[in-house]
Amino acid sequence: MRIIAGTFKGRPIAAPKGQSTRPTGGRTREAVFNLISHADWAPPLDGARVIDLFAGSGALGLEAMSRGADVCVFVETDAGARGTIRDNCETLDLFGSTRIQRRSATDLGPIPAGVGAPFTIAFLDPPYHKGLVEPALAQLAKGGWLAEDAIAIVETAADETLDFTGWELLDERTYGAAKVSFLKQA
Repeated sequence: MRIIAGTFKGRPIAAPKGQSTRPTGGRTREAVFNLISHADWAPPLDGARVIDLFAGSGALGLEAMSRGADVCVFVETDAGARGTIRDNCETLDLFGSTRIQRRSATDLGPIPAGVGAPFTIAFLDPPYHKGLVEPALAQLAKGGWLAEDAIAIVETAADETLDFTGWELLDERTYGAAKVSFLKQA
């Protein structure tokens, strides 16, 4: 896997070993970032505060950092995945502007004071067909994790149907087996 564009373009990033993590493919990442770079409803990537839930390898957050985001918090429960994210951040010399949190994205609680201001972009890429998207979105909203104009970008299986109550669907795209929904709090 490689960073698609920006400061770290072409730099390799590792994926966690085993089958428990399914990193977002390069073509899907490229399409997602092209869309949010040009959509009038998306906050700018330059200077963005990003949270990457169900982070896995951290590919989405790392791509955002490469493209100008100031801060990224990676949220991941799996120890092996957190180690991979740590290695990737070290390889790209991103310590100081990134944090890795061991917590469940479906049980975030209120945003801790040490995290700083609310986030402008949230990536959610949970395991498919596990019912994790709706509770994670509810936690982001309820816990004050998102800025007023923030967007949430959710990757699911193309055949999954979700209830986005409390969220406005801005756009939705299908890339092979993946569906990506772009949301804003209603």
